[in-house]
Amino acid sequence: MQAPNEVRLHTVGKPAPGVEVKIDESGEILLRSESVFDGYFNKPEASAEALVSGWLHTGDAGYLEDNGQLVVLGRVSEVMHTAGGERYVPNYIENRLKFSPYIKDAAVVGAGRDELTAMICVDFEAVGHWAEVNGVPYVSYSDLSQRDEVAALIRPAFERVNKAVTEPLHLKRFVCLPKEFDPDDGEITRTRKLRRKVVEERYADVIAALYDGSAEVHVSAQVAYETGEMGKVERNLPIREV
Repeated sequence: MQAPNEVRLHTVGKPAPGVEVKIDESGEILLRSESVFDGYFNKPEASAEALVSGWLHTGDAGYLEDNGQLVVLGRVSEVMHTAGGERYVPNYIENRLKFSPYIKDAAVVGAGRDELTAMICVDFEAVGHWAEVNGVPYVSYSDLSQRDEVAALIRPAFERVNKAVTEPLHLKRFVCLPKEFDPDDGEITRTRKLRRKVVEERYADVIAALYDGSAEVHVSAQVAYETGEMGKVERNLPIREV
């Protein structure tokens, strides 16, 4: 049986002796053994939800390979599906993109769509230093992020990710945003966890342009300054092919 087209978070390995593992219809990993707990103390409803007919519902999504290896993709709530039914974990792909020192944040889009795309926030310090060393002029983050040279600089990150996933999950296009994701703007948490719903609503026009064949998209982005004042960044953003 051919393994499904998914991004691997990590491989746990073969389950210990005496531990039964199965994957339910939603892709959730279920465990059963004598070592599984009997339930939560004084929480019968939570226990009934976690333990069904002796099977522990882990809340993790994954699959079993032909050799018995258990592959964990991530939390069930984090797994998304393309229009073709391919399962993927956006956070995993985003973190792989951020292996590049020139990418500070990323938001991968593709749920319910035919292919995956991404919105990128470049790392101003790292890219700014690279630009100075290589004689690439710029006057602001907004200006630097849209340079063709910067797009070429970060494109290898997409190529590396595409080599690590199956073809249906290849990133096809990307756009560099004219500002970083900011907790003061509600786009990320203080620990830099992406607020996906906020980002996708705020950049709905950008996402539409990533899929409708547009060569660029106009953005008016809200910015919160350290003084507490609010401002806007106006910019035409080129849509880049990977």
